[in-house]
Amino acid sequence: MEINFYATLRQIAGQKTVEFPFTGDVTVQDLVDAVVERFPPMRDELLDEDGDLYPHVHVFVNGRDAPYLPDAMDTVVHPDDKVDVFPAVAGG
Repeated sequence: MEINFYATLRQIAGQKTVEFPFTGDVTVQDLVDAVVERFPPMRDELLDEDGDLYPHVHVFVNGRDAPYLPDAMDTVVHPDDKVDVFPAVAGG
């Protein structure tokens, strides 16, 4: 499964798109856990001290932000789904 990273997360991952070797369906939470395991510096960027996704971090599955998916972080992601991870972005 491919996960696309944006902004500062791309620098941590070392590239825009990273392949994760999942077989079968996984949840959004499984994806986040795999990202943090593979790229430990992302933990501070993505998760709070309780291990929950920061509200300002966005994990999109097929263009829908995780909190708005049918089962939020427990939503099943299929191998052909498009997954994008965005950190907080500020601007003016």
